[in-house]
Amino acid sequence: MKSQNRPINIFVGLLALCIFSVSCRKEFLELEPYSDVPVDIAISNEADMSAALNGTYATLRSTNLFGRTIPLFADLVADNVYISAINSNRYLDFFQVNYTVANGNASAIWRAAYTAILRANNIINSELANTGKVEEYRSEARAIRALMYFELVKHFAKPYQIDPSGLGVPIVLTYDIKLKPTRNTIAEVYAQIEDDLTQAIAHLGDDNSSGFFTSYAAKALLARMHLYKGEWADALATSQDIINNSGYSLLSSGQVVDFWARNTPRTDKVEVLFEVVFDAVQNAGIDALDYFYDQQGYGDALAADAFYATFTATDVRRQLFLTSSPIRGDVKVVNKYPNSSSADPDEFKVLRLSEVYLNAAEAAFHSGNETLALEYLNEIVNNRDPAFAGYSSSGQALLNDILNERRKELAFEGQRYWDLTRYNRDVSRVNLSDNYPGNVPLTIPANNFRRMLPMLQSELDANPNIRSQQNPGY
Repeated sequence: MKSQNRPINIFVGLLALCIFSVSCRKEFLELEPYSDVPVDIAISNEADMSAALNGTYATLRSTNLFGRTIPLFADLVADNVYISAINSNRYLDFFQVNYTVANGNASAIWRAAYTAILRANNIINSELANTGKVEEYRSEARAIRALMYFELVKHFAKPYQIDPSGLGVPIVLTYDIKLKPTRNTIAEVYAQIEDDLTQAIAHLGDDNSSGFFTSYAAKALLARMHLYKGEWADALATSQDIINNSGYSLLSSGQVVDFWARNTPRTDKVEVLFEVVFDAVQNAGIDALDYFYDQQGYGDALAADAFYATFTATDVRRQLFLTSSPIRGDVKVVNKYPNSSSADPDEFKVLRLSEVYLNAAEAAFHSGNETLALEYLNEIVNNRDPAFAGYSSSGQALLNDILNERRKELAFEGQRYWDLTRYNRDVSRVNLSDNYPGNVPLTIPANNFRRMLPMLQSELDANPNIRSQQNPGY
């Protein structure tokens, strides 16, 4: 079993799982109480809170969150990944961009994210007196809550820069079985995310396993949030703080392949600021992301041939693909998660230093400093393709280069679709090698109502206060 920095008392951990379990047959607005035990009794000391926090982190492993659906969605609905003609009938709704108010995958994201939020709320609102550790645990819970609201508002609402006053998702910060909240605005949800992260950063430490939020991990999420809002000065300043002061180091070209083959959490401050940790006991099994790419598993998800063609022969990232499948023949296989057959599967990297550099490059560009933007961009490129002399572009060409490098560096990590969405760009799939059958759209216009997921019919039925707040078009 993987070693992390926080010990877990087995009895307390099992007790916490019993206390904080939530029936997956109920929707968020119909949830039963966490337990019959009042919060002040359920969390009565640091060990209780530590166990509860580990249970909250465990929620992120869900197949419906970072275990598979969230990272897959953003590559599949965009132009990096397609579903093989030989498939297990999973995620065809996303591939075909054809989802309804009864969509099971959308419902599962919603339910799992709010379950994590409910668990985080339980920790944040505990009456346990503050000590250094208690405040740190609360801050980690705040960071998790911020992460979940960020994912929810991305999936179920318009981009912030398109319509900040539009409908976001309900903000629920305390447990109330009778609560039937309305949808908050997108701006209000982002304000809550920023408030949680700002408070968390003030009390988080700098040293911990990559499986836990640290102050710099929370800052990396904050930098991403500023980028999505178009707050370029804040995105740049926060990214530079991490780059200059965190002590984390980028991967060199010689480290890339081994980095992705490693399946244990890190304590060496190499690249990973925060990842969701799986081990031989706590993992999604055959429902994991790596199994969905592995040709010895389901193997349904393949890299688009047009995307593979963007990598030069000397780019080390090209080694993260296989060029054939024993089942599907001459296809491009994603090998960024190579440990599917291991009892100890791959982690999912939520926040990496390379993204922070790319955030800094994009923010510097929009701040009018193209020289600095090129510096940060080429720092990544030169560590991936030693034969490439680096970019020297300017203006719109430079922005396109930054976004294209984001596409390549962050591929299969749940980023591509959101980069297109926040710039209000169409999704344009290039159909090399017949990757896309006739029932799959090659262009998904920016104004297509399915660019955001629907509010689920079960939620509308359960809560009259959001019944009139369905996303347009559904």
